[in-house]
Amino acid sequence: MMQRALQLLLVAIATGGCASSPRHEAAPPAAMLERPEQYVVVTLRNDGPRVGSRAGSTLRGYDTVAAYGAGSSARSAVGALTSTYHLREVTAWPIATLGVHCVVFEVPAQESTAQTIARLRSDRRVESVQALQSFATQATSYNDPYEKLQRSLNTMGVEPAHRWSQGAGVHVAVIDTGVDTTHPDLAGRVVERRDFVDDDWIAFTADRHGTAVAGVIAANANNAMGIVGVAPEALLHVYKACWQKTAAASAANCNSFTLAKALSAAIDARVSIMNLSLAGPPDELLTRLVRQARLRGIIVVGATPADQAAGFPGDVDGVISVAATEGATERARLLAPGSEVLTLVPGNHYDFASGSSMAAANVSGVIALLLARDRGATSAAVMQLLASTSSRPDASSPLVSINATAALCALLKDGACADASPVAVAVQ
Repeated sequence: MMQRALQLLLVAIATGGCASSPRHEAAPPAAMLERPEQYVVVTLRNDGPRVGSRAGSTLRGYDTVAAYGAGSSARSAVGALTSTYHLREVTAWPIATLGVHCVVFEVPAQESTAQTIARLRSDRRVESVQALQSFATQATSYNDPYEKLQRSLNTMGVEPAHRWSQGAGVHVAVIDTGVDTTHPDLAGRVVERRDFVDDDWIAFTADRHGTAVAGVIAANANNAMGIVGVAPEALLHVYKACWQKTAAASAANCNSFTLAKALSAAIDARVSIMNLSLAGPPDELLTRLVRQARLRGIIVVGATPADQAAGFPGDVDGVISVAATEGATERARLLAPGSEVLTLVPGNHYDFASGSSMAAANVSGVIALLLARDRGATSAAVMQLLASTSSRPDASSPLVSINATAALCALLKDGACADASPVAVAVQ
């Protein structure tokens, strides 16, 4: 107990009380969230000084271009583009990770987004231009009976795996909606929270989808309440980049701008794992940021719904794409339980949720178990380990899933735990 208390104290000191003192971000205009088709995202080469070292950080806020720390050439380019193409700058910030200044422009009323993109692509001052794309979280909530509590843990062999690892000290970025960080089953788990949507902290803690994802990954164990997370000693960085369609629904939307800021923040925070329980179309800017994350050793996990064509993040090279075992798609690299997964709900409650979002969260949790025992494990090595040890819960089951115990046994080369591992079936 003393050792655990000391660990939590050191984490609190190291993070500077981030969870209790959230960073305030300037919210993008509501119209940009509601009508993304009217906006484009432009990047400009930025070789000048940068004011902030973290995504979206500034000295004076978002009132003028100069406050972002963009170099003089980038500022001049913004003004020239605004004048030449009759654009309206909506918001901007320097992405230090990519060495660019990123600007969101509103498309002129008399011109289509496609026409604006075509014109900007021919301008040598523009490094990249794309539509402001929309993304959606991947989950459906259920109010089913509780006799099947946390069956996903049994399917993945998580409980035996906790003898070897509980994910201690592994930092996981939950890039999603907000999270009820006051939920007692997340006490001590959240070390950072940031809102890139609306700076509404009441709404932040009322968001269902992110709360459900966070609970699957890291709900506390042995606290005489609720559920057990897959990695109950992992540390969460909560970045709100998505907003709920309605207050009572799990379904939520995101866009290229909010997700880019969250990805940049996660890279700046040097997390070990990024969990992206969402899906949408291919996106050039987000793909570039994911590549930067991978270059820095961050493992990126993305949801891959069965009913969606190729897109972000699941089809980005190097992303560990995950589908629900119960609705598997051949495009997914790994399978994990995603049906009726018991997890957290805002307001100190619990409920079932389903979808590839939950499957991705399960995989992120298991990866945290592995990284706690091998900090140097690469994304490719983790992917190969989980694929080669995937299994059926029993010999008669038609379903295949990752298996935490089998993966840990293989990682640790510990034959003593082989009996705890279900029937091994390699996933291609």
